[in-house]
Amino acid sequence: MATANTTTAYTLADFAKNLAPDGSIADVAELLSQRNEILEDMLWIEGNLPTGHRDSVRTSLPTPTWRRMNQGVDPTKTTETQVTDTCGMSEAIAIIDKALADLNGNSARWRMSQNKGFLEGMAQDMAAQLLYANSALNPEKPMGFAPRFASLSTGTSQTANNIVNAAGSTSSQQSSIWLVGWGDDKVRGIFPKGSKAGLQDTDEGEEWAFDANNKRYKAYITHYVWKAGLSVKDWRYIVRIANIDTSANAGGLRSSTPPDLVDLVDQAIAKIPNLGACRPALYMNRSVKRQFNKQRNRGAQVSGTVNLTTIRDTSTDDQRGVIKRFDNYDGIPLRIVDQILNTESVVS
Repeated sequence: MATANTTTAYTLADFAKNLAPDGSIADVAELLSQRNEILEDMLWIEGNLPTGHRDSVRTSLPTPTWRRMNQGVDPTKTTETQVTDTCGMSEAIAIIDKALADLNGNSARWRMSQNKGFLEGMAQDMAAQLLYANSALNPEKPMGFAPRFASLSTGTSQTANNIVNAAGSTSSQQSSIWLVGWGDDKVRGIFPKGSKAGLQDTDEGEEWAFDANNKRYKAYITHYVWKAGLSVKDWRYIVRIANIDTSANAGGLRSSTPPDLVDLVDQAIAKIPNLGACRPALYMNRSVKRQFNKQRNRGAQVSGTVNLTTIRDTSTDDQRGVIKRFDNYDGIPLRIVDQILNTESVVS
């Protein structure tokens, strides 16, 4: 069973506990925990660069010499390389007509209710970018998980060793399950040196705003900024189960011959070097998790089953027709991330 390790990195909720009572991050952390569970789990460190974080990573180990008497020892050394991860900066501005906000007699409370949409929108977008953004194509964004684990060729991509292929072949109807071992020396979120963690909102007060015809009106302005990136110091602590066909075609999750998700997850877990050295979690979207629950109740060949009375209940009271739902696999939390797509392309 996996156990969380002691770490010096913080979650957003940890940072919230250290803010002044008038800080806004506590509310933000609560919102993130509702729908974007990968953001709730992520550990965060302050980068050592104004634009991100630079790590030294060992690339080879010294080779010892087996020697005979009166023979020497060959000198050897370790080798290292430096990896730089950059942060992106996501911003939004909420403009609320002052006259409209003042109508209800509690403008501050009403503004917050309106601005929650901005908080949720930015949270969902951040989750999506941390999964799929590619800074090589869009330099203003961070490098996400998917571009780092985008090839099955071990000859050209080292991270291919940590991709479990579910063998889906239907183009653009694929999904992924991610196993991430969070740790301050493994996988973590980063924010730029000298900045603050999490989504920051600034009440700009009353300002002149402009309508579509460039005419002025008084408005309450709120400015949102989130500077964040992903730092992978040890890629071995991330496993992608790729090419999970979500279609009803043969071999798809909605067919009568779906991929065995339980076996695929077990393969992924076996690739993590040391579960006790990290804080592991499994991430999947709602539809994949539903199929995972069904398969754990009866086996892989159940996706086509519509008669729930044929489902074997796994609880001790053996109530037929009940699909037991799971919140962990061998102690590793199962977490919902709605931003994981069912429309990924085949990883080859």
